Amino acid sequence: MQKLAQEVLARAEQSPEQVAVVDGTGRHTLGEVVTHARALAEVLERELDGAPTVLVQADNTWRTLAAALAVGIRGGLVAVISGHATRTEWELAQEDIEPDAVVVSAHTSESWQLGTGADAGFVAAGEVLDGWPLLRAASGTTRGVERWNGGVVIAMTSGSTGRPKCVVQSEEALRYAGRSTIEAVGLQPGDPVGALVPLSSVAAFCFGLHLPAMNGSPMVCLEKWSPESAVALLREEKVAWTMLVPTMALQLSLVDGSADAFSQMKAMTVGGGPMNMDALRRAEEHLGTKFLRVFGMSECLGHTTPRPSDDAEVRLGRDGRPFPGTEVRVVGEDGSPLPQGQVGAAQVRGPSLFTGYARGGVPVPPEVVADGFFPTGDRARINEDGTINILGREKQVIIRGGRNIDINEVESALAALDGVAQVCVVPVPDDMLGERAAALVVWDGQPRELDEVVRELAASDFPKFKWPEFLWSVPTLPQNRVGKLNRVEAVSLAARYATDGSLV
Repeated sequence: MQKLAQEVLARAEQSPEQVAVVDGTGRHTLGEVVTHARALAEVLERELDGAPTVLVQADNTWRTLAAALAVGIRGGLVAVISGHATRTEWELAQEDIEPDAVVVSAHTSESWQLGTGADAGFVAAGEVLDGWPLLRAASGTTRGVERWNGGVVIAMTSGSTGRPKCVVQSEEALRYAGRSTIEAVGLQPGDPVGALVPLSSVAAFCFGLHLPAMNGSPMVCLEKWSPESAVALLREEKVAWTMLVPTMALQLSLVDGSADAFSQMKAMTVGGGPMNMDALRRAEEHLGTKFLRVFGMSECLGHTTPRPSDDAEVRLGRDGRPFPGTEVRVVGEDGSPLPQGQVGAAQVRGPSLFTGYARGGVPVPPEVVADGFFPTGDRARINEDGTINILGREKQVIIRGGRNIDINEVESALAALDGVAQVCVVPVPDDMLGERAAALVVWDGQPRELDEVVRELAASDFPKFKWPEFLWSVPTLPQNRVGKLNRVEAVSLAARYATDGSLV
């Protein structure tokens, strides 16, 4: 984060009154944020010998930017974690990252019981960032940042299954992804950028914090997700661009009074979950903006995008084109590249490929194939014009009586029906068939019953064995902390419905 810190500090010298952050506590100038950053950097220098790895509670406020700048001033690495993380998640992060210092709110410190048990290696080192406690390594000496092989930021992935992975990214990767996005969207210096997704994720840190700070733009923050609050904030602050997961973007269009609310926006980037062209088209027409449907991942930041000038077929029906310098290919079962138009496994190689997963205080390099491509775990197709379609995860299927049902295919068919705002298809257990398909649907208007839905699927010639056998109307789909669809919770919700028809 050294380059970003140098740029922001220089900008603060020239324009200290320029707004750097808008959050729930008000408007914060460059001068104010840099003052806090310098103060934290001074404490880190006094308390720790060497460039530090600092684990920071990343809330969507000025504090996260100030902490990142402070670590950059000290030439260190910043690791971000949600204040809503559990004690277990904290222990996993500590085990994987082995930080030299920890900066969290007093409430979080108490919740995680810092300073006890496995945390005995930390000692209190004062308060920073307007009242937050700082804990430093008891030895007073850091392990240095050379151990991170050029990494400057770490965040846990938002995966909903298994152990969260701490992804290590370099400053070059952040800058590359940010510059590519700025150029594609057409952002100008000073254009307000929305930070609505929690900054504890790699993508949100890159595009919600690092990008606006690099571009000299105000970072407009929403501390807790609320579609109503998001609509008001984006409209009032005249936000020019933001990035959201599809669930969030579609929820905005259901807010009363949201028609043409975003006519001032250059675009809204949407990625990180299943998307349907018809649902996106209805939402963007209602909101008065343009959606840019993209594909990216924590391990290779935002590596495709369309442009606002592309027609709706490209912007909404495909997943963009690779950033300049990034390569995406589709391979068959033998690992050989497939020609355009064929479906296979997606692989990526480019400047924003991650350094590795943090394990035991060092990055474990990514598992790439012989020529350096990283398997994404997604099924994809490359079209003749160079655009890409991501067709879901490779293993996302329901097995009904020995027949595989592609969840993404069923969701796409349902999302195309009139009135469907959001949909999630999950398996429910069945003693005889193994699994059956169930659909959780958020409606834009009057809910419909299963028999009516399957009649429409039949009329569209959608194969009968893929029809959902259960359908429940829900007000919202389960989400994880960064707003992505939480399929594990969706499966649990459907199982409860299937068992007794209630949510109890």
